[in-house]
Amino acid sequence: MHRARQHAETRTRERRHRLAHEAARLMAEGGIRDFHQAKLKAADRLGFHDDASLPRNREIEDALREYQRLFLGSHADDLRARREAALRALEFFARFDARLVGPVLDGTADARTPIGLQLYSDDPDAVTRFLDEAGIPAESRSRRLRLDRAREGDFPVWLFSAEELGFELTVLPAVALRQAPLSGVDGRPMKRASASQLRQLLVEEEIAGYDAAGTASD
Repeated sequence: MHRARQHAETRTRERRHRLAHEAARLMAEGGIRDFHQAKLKAADRLGFHDDASLPRNREIEDALREYQRLFLGSHADDLRARREAALRALEFFARFDARLVGPVLDGTADARTPIGLQLYSDDPDAVTRFLDEAGIPAESRSRRLRLDRAREGDFPVWLFSAEELGFELTVLPAVALRQAPLSGVDGRPMKRASASQLRQLLVEEEIAGYDAAGTASD
Protein backbone atom coordinates (compact mmCIF):
# COMPACT_ATOMS: atom_id res chain seq x y z
CA MET A 1 0.00 0.00 0.00
CA HIS A 2 2.80 2.42 0.97
CA ARG A 3 4.72 1.61 -2.22
CA ALA A 4 1.60 2.15 -4.35
CA ARG A 5 1.05 5.55 -2.73
CA GLN A 6 4.69 6.51 -3.33
CA HIS A 7 4.39 5.45 -6.96
CA ALA A 8 1.22 7.54 -7.39
CA GLU A 9 2.88 10.59 -5.79
CA THR A 10 5.96 10.21 -8.01
CA ARG A 11 3.75 9.92 -11.09
CA THR A 12 1.83 13.05 -10.09
CA ARG A 13 5.08 14.99 -9.56
CA GLU A 14 6.36 13.91 -12.97
CA ARG A 15 3.10 14.98 -14.60
CA ARG A 16 3.22 18.36 -12.84
CA HIS A 17 6.81 18.82 -14.03
CA ARG A 18 5.90 17.95 -17.63
CA LEU A 19 2.82 20.17 -17.55
CA ALA A 20 4.78 23.09 -16.10
CA HIS A 21 7.38 22.86 -18.86
CA GLU A 22 4.77 22.44 -21.61
CA ALA A 23 2.82 25.44 -20.28
CA ALA A 24 6.07 27.43 -20.18
CA ARG A 25 6.83 26.48 -23.78
CA LEU A 26 3.35 27.61 -24.85
CA MET A 27 3.84 30.92 -23.07
CA ALA A 28 7.30 31.46 -24.57
CA GLU A 29 6.41 30.46 -28.13
CA GLY A 30 2.71 31.30 -28.35
CA GLY A 31 2.63 34.58 -26.49
CA ILE A 32 0.13 33.34 -23.87
CA ARG A 33 0.37 35.52 -20.77
CA ASP A 34 -2.35 33.91 -18.68
CA PHE A 35 -1.02 31.08 -16.49
CA HIS A 36 -4.39 29.37 -16.12
CA GLN A 37 -4.96 29.34 -19.87
CA ALA A 38 -1.44 28.00 -20.47
CA LYS A 39 -1.76 25.14 -17.96
CA LEU A 40 -5.18 24.08 -19.30
CA LYS A 41 -3.90 24.11 -22.88
CA ALA A 42 -0.81 22.12 -21.82
CA ALA A 43 -2.99 19.59 -19.98
CA ASP A 44 -5.16 19.17 -23.07
CA ARG A 45 -2.10 18.63 -25.28
CA LEU A 46 -0.56 16.08 -22.93
CA GLY A 47 -3.87 14.39 -22.11
CA PHE A 48 -3.61 15.00 -18.35
CA HIS A 49 -7.02 15.82 -16.91
CA ASP A 50 -6.66 15.29 -13.16
CA ASP A 51 -6.44 18.44 -11.05
CA ALA A 52 -3.63 17.02 -8.91
CA SER A 53 -1.31 17.13 -11.94
CA LEU A 54 -1.89 20.84 -12.58
CA PRO A 55 1.23 22.81 -11.60
CA ARG A 56 1.14 25.98 -9.52
CA ASN A 57 1.69 29.27 -11.32
CA ARG A 58 5.11 29.67 -9.66
CA GLU A 59 6.19 26.29 -11.05
CA ILE A 60 5.26 27.46 -14.55
CA GLU A 61 7.05 30.78 -14.00
CA ASP A 62 10.24 28.94 -12.94
CA ALA A 63 9.97 26.65 -15.98
CA LEU A 64 9.43 29.68 -18.24
CA ARG A 65 12.55 31.36 -16.89
CA GLU A 66 14.54 28.16 -17.52
CA TYR A 67 13.11 27.78 -21.06
CA GLN A 68 14.05 31.34 -21.96
CA ARG A 69 17.58 30.87 -20.63
CA LEU A 70 18.09 27.62 -22.54
CA PHE A 71 16.35 28.26 -25.85
CA LEU A 72 16.11 32.01 -26.38
CA GLY A 73 19.67 33.16 -26.91
CA SER A 74 18.90 36.88 -27.04
CA HIS A 75 16.65 36.81 -23.98
CA ALA A 76 19.25 38.15 -21.52
CA ASP A 77 20.15 41.09 -23.77
CA ASP A 78 16.49 41.89 -24.49
CA LEU A 79 15.62 41.71 -20.80
CA ARG A 80 18.48 44.01 -19.84
CA ALA A 81 17.38 46.54 -22.49
CA ARG A 82 13.87 46.50 -21.03
CA ARG A 83 15.16 46.91 -17.50
CA GLU A 84 17.34 49.83 -18.53
CA ALA A 85 14.32 51.45 -20.21
CA ALA A 86 12.29 50.72 -17.07
CA LEU A 87 14.92 52.52 -14.98
CA ARG A 88 14.61 55.63 -17.13
CA ALA A 89 10.83 55.44 -16.78
CA LEU A 90 11.04 55.07 -12.99
CA GLU A 91 13.18 58.20 -12.85
CA PHE A 92 10.78 60.04 -15.17
CA PHE A 93 7.78 59.16 -12.96
CA ALA A 94 9.68 59.64 -9.69
CA ARG A 95 7.12 62.12 -8.33
CA PHE A 96 4.64 59.22 -8.18
CA ASP A 97 7.00 56.91 -6.22
CA ALA A 98 7.06 54.63 -9.27
CA ARG A 99 7.85 50.93 -8.90
CA LEU A 100 8.67 48.30 -11.53
CA VAL A 101 6.52 45.16 -11.35
CA GLY A 102 5.73 42.11 -13.45
CA PRO A 103 7.68 40.05 -15.99
CA VAL A 104 10.38 42.67 -16.69
CA LEU A 105 11.29 42.58 -13.00
CA ASP A 106 10.93 38.83 -12.43
CA GLY A 107 12.83 37.97 -15.63
CA THR A 108 10.13 36.26 -17.70
CA ALA A 109 9.38 39.13 -20.12
CA ASP A 110 9.41 38.44 -23.85
CA ALA A 111 9.37 40.68 -26.92
CA ARG A 112 5.63 41.30 -26.52
CA THR A 113 5.66 42.12 -22.82
CA PRO A 114 5.03 45.75 -21.83
CA ILE A 115 7.09 47.32 -19.06
CA GLY A 116 4.76 47.41 -16.06
CA LEU A 117 5.01 50.27 -13.57
CA GLN A 118 2.89 51.09 -10.55
CA LEU A 119 2.42 54.78 -9.72
CA TYR A 120 0.98 55.97 -6.40
CA SER A 121 -1.25 59.03 -6.00
CA ASP A 122 -4.47 59.91 -4.21
CA ASP A 123 -5.30 62.21 -7.13
CA PRO A 124 -6.13 59.82 -10.01
CA ASP A 125 -6.04 62.73 -12.49
CA ALA A 126 -2.48 63.71 -11.53
CA VAL A 127 -0.96 61.06 -13.81
CA THR A 128 -3.28 62.08 -16.64
CA ARG A 129 -2.17 65.70 -16.33
CA PHE A 130 1.48 64.68 -16.13
CA LEU A 131 1.22 62.62 -19.33
CA ASP A 132 -0.59 65.48 -21.10
CA GLU A 133 2.02 68.02 -20.03
CA ALA A 134 4.81 65.73 -21.23
CA GLY A 135 3.07 65.29 -24.60
CA ILE A 136 2.75 61.52 -24.18
CA PRO A 137 -0.35 60.08 -25.91
CA ALA A 138 -1.70 57.24 -23.79
CA GLU A 139 -4.60 54.85 -23.96
CA SER A 140 -6.82 54.50 -20.91
CA ARG A 141 -7.78 51.12 -19.44
CA SER A 142 -8.56 49.74 -16.00
CA ARG A 143 -7.40 46.72 -14.02
CA ARG A 144 -8.88 44.86 -11.08
CA LEU A 145 -6.38 44.28 -8.28
CA ARG A 146 -6.54 42.98 -4.74
CA LEU A 147 -4.85 45.43 -2.37
CA ASP A 148 -5.01 42.84 0.42
CA ARG A 149 -7.15 39.88 1.49
CA ALA A 150 -10.14 42.12 2.20
CA ARG A 151 -9.92 44.94 -0.36
CA GLU A 152 -9.95 44.94 -4.13
CA GLY A 153 -10.95 47.39 -6.81
CA ASP A 154 -10.62 48.64 -10.37
CA PHE A 155 -7.69 51.01 -10.90
CA PRO A 156 -6.70 53.25 -13.85
CA VAL A 157 -4.16 51.91 -16.32
CA TRP A 158 -2.37 53.96 -18.98
CA LEU A 159 -0.72 52.35 -22.03
CA PHE A 160 1.82 54.13 -24.20
CA SER A 161 4.92 53.48 -26.30
CA ALA A 162 8.40 54.97 -25.93
CA GLU A 163 11.80 53.87 -27.23
CA GLU A 164 9.90 51.32 -29.38
CA LEU A 165 8.73 49.59 -26.20
CA GLY A 166 5.30 49.32 -24.62
CA PHE A 167 4.66 50.72 -21.14
CA GLU A 168 1.77 50.00 -18.81
CA LEU A 169 1.14 52.33 -15.86
CA THR A 170 -1.22 51.25 -13.08
CA VAL A 171 -2.26 54.13 -10.80
CA LEU A 172 -2.85 53.10 -7.18
CA PRO A 173 -3.74 55.06 -4.02
CA ALA A 174 -0.77 56.27 -1.97
CA VAL A 175 -1.58 53.83 0.84
CA ALA A 176 -0.72 50.93 -1.52
CA LEU A 177 2.93 52.04 -1.39
CA ARG A 178 3.16 50.58 2.13
CA GLN A 179 2.28 47.08 0.97
CA ALA A 180 2.24 45.84 -2.60
CA PRO A 181 -1.04 44.57 -4.08
CA LEU A 182 -1.45 40.82 -4.20
CA SER A 183 -0.01 38.99 -7.19
CA GLY A 184 -2.30 37.17 -9.57
CA VAL A 185 0.40 34.50 -9.84
CA ASP A 186 0.50 33.25 -6.26
CA GLY A 187 -1.68 35.57 -4.15
CA ARG A 188 1.31 37.02 -2.29
CA PRO A 189 2.34 40.70 -2.29
CA MET A 190 3.81 41.56 -5.70
CA LYS A 191 7.54 41.86 -6.11
CA ARG A 192 8.36 45.45 -7.01
CA ALA A 193 11.47 47.59 -7.36
CA SER A 194 12.21 51.27 -6.95
CA ALA A 195 14.69 53.06 -9.21
CA SER A 196 17.53 52.51 -6.71
CA GLN A 197 16.67 48.82 -6.31
CA LEU A 198 16.52 48.29 -10.07
CA ARG A 199 19.80 50.15 -10.52
CA GLN A 200 21.41 47.80 -7.98
CA LEU A 201 19.96 44.76 -9.78
CA LEU A 202 21.48 45.95 -13.07
CA VAL A 203 24.88 46.43 -11.42
CA GLU A 204 24.74 42.94 -9.86
CA GLU A 205 23.78 41.43 -13.23
CA GLU A 206 26.67 43.21 -14.93
CA ILE A 207 29.14 41.93 -12.33
CA ALA A 208 27.74 38.39 -12.67
CA GLY A 209 28.15 38.65 -16.45
CA TYR A 210 31.80 39.67 -16.12
CA ASP A 211 32.42 36.81 -13.66
CA ALA A 212 30.78 34.30 -16.02
CA ALA A 213 32.81 35.57 -18.98
CA GLY A 214 36.01 35.35 -16.94
CA THR A 215 35.23 31.80 -15.82
CA ALA A 216 34.49 30.74 -19.41
CA SER A 217 37.83 32.10 -20.66
CA ASP A 218 39.88 30.41 -17.92
